[in-house]
Amino acid sequence: MKAAFLVQPNQIQIIEIPIPEPKAGEVRIQLKKVGLCGSDIHLFLGHRLLEKPTIIGHEGFGIIDKTGEGVHRTIGERVAVEPNIPCKQCDHCLRGNGRICSNKRVIGLTEPGCFAEYICVPQEFCWHIPDEISDADAVVIEPMAVAVHALFSSKAKPGDTIAIVGLGAIGLLITHLALVLGYQVLVTEINTSKLKMATDLGAIPLPINEDFNTQCEMLAHAYEKHNVVAIYECAGIAKTASLVAASASRGSEIVIVGLSEKEANFQPLKIAREGITIVPSLIYDHPFDYRRTIQLIKTKVIQPSFIISNNTEIDNLQYALQLAAKGDESKIILCL
Repeated sequence: MKAAFLVQPNQIQIIEIPIPEPKAGEVRIQLKKVGLCGSDIHLFLGHRLLEKPTIIGHEGFGIIDKTGEGVHRTIGERVAVEPNIPCKQCDHCLRGNGRICSNKRVIGLTEPGCFAEYICVPQEFCWHIPDEISDADAVVIEPMAVAVHALFSSKAKPGDTIAIVGLGAIGLLITHLALVLGYQVLVTEINTSKLKMATDLGAIPLPINEDFNTQCEMLAHAYEKHNVVAIYECAGIAKTASLVAASASRGSEIVIVGLSEKEANFQPLKIAREGITIVPSLIYDHPFDYRRTIQLIKTKVIQPSFIISNNTEIDNLQYALQLAAKGDESKIILCL
């Protein structure tokens, strides 16, 4: 089969390797579509170094092609990959916090990923896709599950006003979900095409200013005026995390969705005196968030495929990652 290895930063190599065989409890998936994620871009650019050449990619959709011992699934069944596999044995897993399991296996990072024609995964992390869900919606179930988990991580409820800073794929998906559920959504984004996607959905744009203090004042005024309950930091940049912390309104929550590795700043006095809560949101809870996400798509509450901006083939992965790194694409899909 064809498999795309990240052999070193900024270098993808397409290699022919043997098709993997499913072990006991596993299914083999013939992948049909795979999404490019921001974390794939960070790996590609060398922001996080891998110890060896690795098949990256984790947003996989395809059909079951073979099953391992003890598996009772249907050959030809349409499925989506859930790529984070907690150990189920550590204290965090036993307390229901598998998303922060330090031993978890991660497809496309510690395990062979989805930028290939076939992949083997535990059957529990291979989700049936109902006929009501299109292939295009199925391939973005993984980032949609991240958005579902993030939105429901805060105390905000339908009818409340929330704010989203940064409209990458996750920011756009949170916007989409929140709007269809009846939230009012304020958005901040420097990319005009992504901002238009959000406003076309019904979000309210907030003005941008390059000066940090001016931007902070503008956001603080808007958040107070609109009674913002929760602010979702989705840009994944230390500066925007600092901006959100400085502009958050009294009694609100800051939900950290973006994953900046650089240090951000906040004033402890403001956080404590104004009763501001900082909430982390990392991936999703197994199995609940995938189940919720699939049901929301099946019943046509949401249609996450709107974020797909480009389709290409696995042979073009190098170029696709370079294109995605420029920041203008909302979601690129590999078609196998």
